[in-house]
Amino acid sequence: MTQVKRIEKMESLLDECSAGIEEFEAALEKYEAMQTKLNELSAYYSSPEWMSDYDDSNSGKLPKGLKCGVLSEDAVFDLLTDERRIAIQMMETALTILKGE
Repeated sequence: MTQVKRIEKMESLLDECSAGIEEFEAALEKYEAMQTKLNELSAYYSSPEWMSDYDDSNSGKLPKGLKCGVLSEDAVFDLLTDERRIAIQMMETALTILKGE
């Protein structure tokens, strides 16, 4: 590889990585900002209120057309599971970066 080609390639990598880091930082800030909301959702999902709402939904006591995916048995659980999986992935990535691999 010539010197010029090498510099062009590295410049392209710099641009691509800089954009990726900026996008990740913005996504991480958004993720961090929603932690309170995720905690609130998690607390609701394991509460007596959720069970009461779930029972009312199954017995037809809620208004027709009410969006209530939060009362499915899987939606919140899957979201919280995804959150934990992503947190583990971020920790593994951070360890790899810190090790210099």
